[in-house]
Amino acid sequence: MARNDKPAAPSPSKPLPSLEPLGFKTPDPEVVSRSMADIAERSQRIVAEWLKRQPEQEHNADPLNIGRAFMEMTTRLMTNPARMVQAQLGFWQDYMTLWQNTAKRMMGIEAPDVIDSPNDRRFKDDAWKENEVFDFIRQSYLLSARYVQDVVAHVDGLDPRTAQKVDFYSRQFVDAMSPSNFLMTNPEVLRKTAETGGENLLKGLNNLLTDLERGKGQLHIKMTDMDAFKVGENIGVSPGKVIYQNDLMQLIQYDPATETVLKRPLLIGPPWINKFYILDLRPRNSFVRWAVSQGHTVFVISWVNPDARLAEKDFEDYMTEGYLAALDAIELATGEKEVDAIGYCLGGTLLASTLAYMAAVNDKRIKTATFFVTMMDFTEAGELGVFIDEEQLRSLEEKMNKRGYLEGSEMATTFNMLRANDLIWSFVVNNYLLGNDPFPFDLLYWNADSTRMPAKMHSFYLRNMYQQNLLAKPGGIHLKGVPIDLGKVKTPAYFLSTREDHIAPWKSTYKGTQLLGGKNRFVLAASGHIAGVVNPPDGGKYGHWINQDLPPDPDQWFEGATEMAGSWWPDWHRWTLSFGKAEVPARHPGDGKLKAIEDAPGSYVKLRLS
Repeated sequence: MARNDKPAAPSPSKPLPSLEPLGFKTPDPEVVSRSMADIAERSQRIVAEWLKRQPEQEHNADPLNIGRAFMEMTTRLMTNPARMVQAQLGFWQDYMTLWQNTAKRMMGIEAPDVIDSPNDRRFKDDAWKENEVFDFIRQSYLLSARYVQDVVAHVDGLDPRTAQKVDFYSRQFVDAMSPSNFLMTNPEVLRKTAETGGENLLKGLNNLLTDLERGKGQLHIKMTDMDAFKVGENIGVSPGKVIYQNDLMQLIQYDPATETVLKRPLLIGPPWINKFYILDLRPRNSFVRWAVSQGHTVFVISWVNPDARLAEKDFEDYMTEGYLAALDAIELATGEKEVDAIGYCLGGTLLASTLAYMAAVNDKRIKTATFFVTMMDFTEAGELGVFIDEEQLRSLEEKMNKRGYLEGSEMATTFNMLRANDLIWSFVVNNYLLGNDPFPFDLLYWNADSTRMPAKMHSFYLRNMYQQNLLAKPGGIHLKGVPIDLGKVKTPAYFLSTREDHIAPWKSTYKGTQLLGGKNRFVLAASGHIAGVVNPPDGGKYGHWINQDLPPDPDQWFEGATEMAGSWWPDWHRWTLSFGKAEVPARHPGDGKLKAIEDAPGSYVKLRLS
């Protein structure tokens, strides 16, 4: 062949050799071609639309103020090189042992793990242990992760907030770098890629683009089948009526399920960070339906999903147009002045503040108060404190003031970061690498149904409570011109906290028992912020701990606590009955002075963000 001659092109009559005998499915070239053309077109459109929406002003390159924290950590590390060297020596010794053990395994010799993670769901596939290569990758990652976390956890001289931030974002980095998150180092993904001829990756890329399109250039990971649920049709279906509404909330009264009901109605105030139907997901796990079946006349506040029109609504407005307005409406609807009240998370913080205001003005309409996973003292606010330094607050307030509200997706991202492996990376692997569709799950549907928050209210809440902890200080905050003192609250209170809560750590919520001045009861449930609360008796999934004493130290309380099997719901019901068992004929929505406006769950809860 002459130097300038080109090799002959392969004959179209001779197809490329198939990989299927080797265990690999050969992809359909026509399908791949169409998919890639569609992906290219959608990608260009997403990027173009995202660029159009970017403001002209210069962006803050570090809105989370991470750089300064890590710079301070590095400076501190350099002042004690001996400790760094010691940590590195320990790491390399373990690494050499891992090399040796891996070599033994490859020769058929048994060798123990240098480091193990028996409950880590990222490595549940058998190949992570049975295959020597993937076992080495797994242990190598775990050793590196332990090394990074040990180093940042033992830096001398860092102030607590900086140390917390460094630790938090180091774990975010470590979680992101897990070998389970990458195609070439995840045996389950490699296996499926071989079995499907790469169709999983094409499907995963399509899923990624769909999430980017839904987020208008921002990645909004789809955690569940959003078409599988509809509020009022298969979740949030307890029968009732909206009997009152204002700018901030609708008040729902639920139909009775018994011929007689307890004389005192029950008012539930959920957080406005999320929607109320977490307490009414399905009939089998609905706290609302269960409480109705126990004879309670249940009223629930359904907060509005605010827009820019409500930018000036403050924490005080949520009290006056929330709990106080609901109390007035309940009296009109039932003729009863006294109620039992429940506040969930931020709704509980508002309930405590409202009780202090009512104590100051001698308003005694709330007979008992129950606090679900509620913080009143924010000294130890858990990992959410990572996001509450002055620089981040100023950046957040700047964005909120321009829009008039905090976008729901921003708060959702913050909460997801608290459990990144479960709420971010597991879906990256499932949706984008394995190419699976998310499983229909009512709880994750609710979690994705995010809400906005008015700018003025949220700024007040973050600064006065999370940043300055003024609610815990007598006279620290004023509502309607009245100084708030939690110690003046004499209302009997039931505190329900959860042992694995990442949002409201139970030892912090326990401090509320020392702040309120009435007769208090503290119960600790197993599991976390949602599952520990939504734990119906029929499920019997999680137990709880009780202790009649309330020593100042939460650890001392736990040492003296008794573990009980099953749900805490019956314990709460017995507690409410201890303050009055009087009954009246069943009340129906619309029977009183307030007529029904619309069927439950109402229209406010159905307003979704795009």
